[in-house]
Amino acid sequence: MNMLATDCLLELCEERFELEDYQSGVPRWCSGCGDNAILAAVQRLCRDEGLRPEKTVFVSGIGCSSRFPHYMRTYGFHGIHGRALPVAEGVRLARPDLNVFVNTGDGDCCSIGAAHWIHAIRYNMNLTVFLHDNQIYGLTKKQASPTSPRGTKSNTTPRGSTLEPLQPLSVTLGVQNVSFVAQAVDWIPELLYDIVKAAYHHKGFSFVRIVQRCPEWLPKIWDPWLHDPMRIQLLHHELGLRPGAGLAKVYRNQLEHDPSNLNRAREIASDSDNIPVGILYRNPAVPCYEDLRLSKQLRTHEYIRAGLEAEFDKFTVWPQVAS
Repeated sequence: MNMLATDCLLELCEERFELEDYQSGVPRWCSGCGDNAILAAVQRLCRDEGLRPEKTVFVSGIGCSSRFPHYMRTYGFHGIHGRALPVAEGVRLARPDLNVFVNTGDGDCCSIGAAHWIHAIRYNMNLTVFLHDNQIYGLTKKQASPTSPRGTKSNTTPRGSTLEPLQPLSVTLGVQNVSFVAQAVDWIPELLYDIVKAAYHHKGFSFVRIVQRCPEWLPKIWDPWLHDPMRIQLLHHELGLRPGAGLAKVYRNQLEHDPSNLNRAREIASDSDNIPVGILYRNPAVPCYEDLRLSKQLRTHEYIRAGLEAEFDKFTVWPQVAS
């Protein structure tokens, strides 16, 4: 029996997705790796938001975190080291109808991909970016990364790293056109999900640094914060997030922070004793590059034609008139 077009449309509108619709394969991450918690939060987001798998794409570079697209039953692009962001920007320009996510690590983003990271912030394209920061190169078996704390002993720094670590939040907040910066930790899944959701709903370059554990190479590096809830600082505000009552009882170190205050966000990001969790900065007024590029005022057919004709006129050979 043939279905009417209206019946097909109604069936499409009523379609519901389950977690299984976004799950692909068995993750090969270590037991206890924070990547597992991030994957669970993102798959839950896709289900709750009803993101169509064929309209969603995950882009990654190289590293443990960059295996992410393999475990999502959506479109994916597992790229080369440090190049996840330019690939994602290309996808965004070519297919603005897609939901574009980026999964990158502290080595992938903050080292070889640092130049792309800075300019991606400045362009403020509509991308949701998750920085999986475990402060070590995990896939290549324990080398110091740009975010490794000073003194970290690794295969490349056997006597301990000599430089102070790069601070991803401070770097991002210091770039022109920054529009969304947040931080989560993998061991508080409720807030991890809320922050991932807020990042997805922001139009612009949504940057979420996720503090994650690496049980294989740095198993105890986050223990001081894991075992002392007072060192986790929950950021709350009517324009940000509101932690539930259960979390508030455990994590009593709370700060009311207006995410529209950029200078205050920079101060909070520079705190090395506590881990701030929540939305540090959000400015929806910052324009997206793709909107500016496709703006009717800037890119009308008349504007493009006039520009081409002006270029062609430079090479016009006019006939000489006899005197």
